[in-house]
Amino acid sequence: MASINRKLSPSWTLFILTGLNLFNYLDRSVINAVRTPLANDFGITYGDSGRTFTAFMIGYFITSPFFGYLGDRVSRKWLVGLGIFVWSLGTVLTGFAGGFATLLFYRVLVGLGEASYATISPSLISDVYGPERRNNALTIFYVAMPVGSALGYLLGGEISAQWGWRRAFIWAGAPGFLLALTLLPFAEPRRGQSDVSVAETVAKPALCDVLRLFRNADFNLVVWGYVAYTFALGAFAFWGPTFLETVHHLSTDKADRFFGGVMVIAGLVGTLLGGFAATAWQRRTPAGYAWMLCLSVWVAVPLSFLALQAASTAMAMSLLALSIFLLFLCAGPVNTLIIETVPLNLRASAMAISIFMIHLFGDMWSPEIVGRLADHWNKDLQKAVLILPCALLVGGALWLVLALKSVRRSRAARAPNRGLGVTTAAP
Repeated sequence: MASINRKLSPSWTLFILTGLNLFNYLDRSVINAVRTPLANDFGITYGDSGRTFTAFMIGYFITSPFFGYLGDRVSRKWLVGLGIFVWSLGTVLTGFAGGFATLLFYRVLVGLGEASYATISPSLISDVYGPERRNNALTIFYVAMPVGSALGYLLGGEISAQWGWRRAFIWAGAPGFLLALTLLPFAEPRRGQSDVSVAETVAKPALCDVLRLFRNADFNLVVWGYVAYTFALGAFAFWGPTFLETVHHLSTDKADRFFGGVMVIAGLVGTLLGGFAATAWQRRTPAGYAWMLCLSVWVAVPLSFLALQAASTAMAMSLLALSIFLLFLCAGPVNTLIIETVPLNLRASAMAISIFMIHLFGDMWSPEIVGRLADHWNKDLQKAVLILPCALLVGGALWLVLALKSVRRSRAARAPNRGLGVTTAAP
């Protein structure tokens, strides 16, 4: 039993969780790479293609509050292992789907498994890294998002081209059955152990404590901005390759290679640069994380609009790559803010509520909405995707309010004797 209690160092904890997160996003993104051959095989429309993503999100966001509740109360490594096994099973079974309804059920299963992992893993990292290093650690963890997504595009596209879209799901999901066992031999960190001043007094939260998060203004500004951001990014991640196929007449494998390459380079560099720069910015001002969010999104808005309207294929691809780079600057800071705007005994619950909100009101519906709009406008996908920069603009506005609110709070805290009713005696 000694091996069961062996502790991992913070570095190894981060390394393992980041590697698992890479497979998380790889399995999630394979369907984006094979959308066209899958749709041709089942004879489905753009709108029905978007529904495959909606099905995944139903499993993902509905179960996230349940895993968040458990994540603040029971052993997290077993929940992580269960989640990896379930999402891998759903991915493999997708390759065996005999009909469209069955395929939708398997995508729900993938979402259910990923909800456990995505909800709980950030709280484990926050327990082993203190506030000074936490954002950098979470930034490294979320580097797996673009890299894993890129591998999903690249591997899914290549395997589909050689052996068919069904093999892409089978090969992507199979390793997860072994990866599910990765954390089980090790002791998980004590909740709140990196916040040494309060680590011994961390209490299990009551339901009323969780519900109180909805009255936390900073938390709500972060999450609702994240909703708008996710609405846009989720829809374009799904429709991006198809956009290049239909508007700029690239082949499916070339479109997949482009998005895979952009995700690796722009996503990797953007996530790391945004996270580390935000950490440095935060050390100079309490609004550093929030400024990084709103500025990167607002610069991306006009660039993404121009990319979607460009007649030149080279110009469209260049602007898309730059927009993706800017949007990935947010990946680390936004999740750090979710963790740090709530009490430490509510971290898993806060991540669960965030996941629930960003998908229920964000990318659960956006791929299907874009698909339905394209169908309504006579297959005009280029017109339909223009709603996405508008969503980004809303997210940037909410994060600007958060940044200004943080600045005002910091100035008020520095002002001597303000609001204390201090008076001086008349001479």
